[in-house]
Amino acid sequence: MKLSTAVITGASSGLGEEFARQLAAQGVNLILTARRTDRLEHIKADLETRHGVQVEIISCDLADEAQSAALAGRLAQMPSLDLLVNNAGFGTLGLFHETDFERQEAMLRVHVLATMRLTRAVLPGMIERRRGAVIHVSSVAAYWRSAQNAMYCSTKGWMNDFTEALRLELDLLQSPVVVQALCPGFTYSEFHDTLGVDRAAVPKHLWLKADFVIRESLRALDRGSVFVIPNWKYRFIARLSELLPARLRMAFERRSPHKRRKPVAPAPNLT
Repeated sequence: MKLSTAVITGASSGLGEEFARQLAAQGVNLILTARRTDRLEHIKADLETRHGVQVEIISCDLADEAQSAALAGRLAQMPSLDLLVNNAGFGTLGLFHETDFERQEAMLRVHVLATMRLTRAVLPGMIERRRGAVIHVSSVAAYWRSAQNAMYCSTKGWMNDFTEALRLELDLLQSPVVVQALCPGFTYSEFHDTLGVDRAAVPKHLWLKADFVIRESLRALDRGSVFVIPNWKYRFIARLSELLPARLRMAFERRSPHKRRKPVAPAPNLT
């Protein structure tokens, strides 16, 4: 798929930054949003120098209603937006009934409400132009739940359901617009380090590199794949979750490696 302009949320690090780097290398102009403006400024300067693309940055906290609405309004007015990457997100670890409510509500606002709002803003124009794509950065956690991670798994599950439902509506309209749920497994980035997950608890062969994950996602745009699960091992793991009866699936889920190295302070919102 030939792209000219892309918007990436949560672009200051991790998969969002890698999306920016790979798209810029393809000559795609970018609008990058995140809370950490200083990180965005650094990425902007580097990408403009390396690839000669235009990069605009927008400081935005998607957990904030006004800021999320303002960004959506801006995107709705863009006449040539080709790609929206709903990547902003964060995780928490802790039992749901003990975890700070405001933190869980913020996750809902970022993963669900902002994803819904921004997608609603860009789809009418894409459908009218008969071109464009929306990528929702989901997770294999959408297929497997884990204790101490209830809201994260639940919101990613919603993201997958939302993507599939949108595909059905686009098919009804015979629209070529692509919607994708990118569902990586454990990926080397700031995400798990910030969360405090013990990397040693996860076998090394299950860790993915961010550049591989994003290449798989962008390649899949041309195929129009609804669900992209990088690495055959994770595709098998996701398929297994759909085949097992609930009792057996939950037996596996109780062994989840999502455990803290040690007690840490609440992770900052990296959106």
